Amino acid sequence: MNSETLYEDAVKLKPAERLHLIEKLAESLSKPDKDIERIWAEESEKRYEALKAGKVKTVSLNEIINRYK
Repeated sequence: MNSETLYEDAVKLKPAERLHLIEKLAESLSKPDKDIERIWAEESEKRYEALKAGKVKTVSLNEIINRYK
């Protein structure tokens, strides 16, 4: 089943059933993915260590704002 077929079936549901489906789908998107959380934690540690070691240049907020005006 593809998303278009699923959509076509979903719009045939009663409004309350569609709302329930929307809520369930939205809920499924807010569940954290353990692998992604682990990868981001590792990446943030690498970035922090690089910052502490002076391997990256920091840029102030004002510099960024001025750069993209």
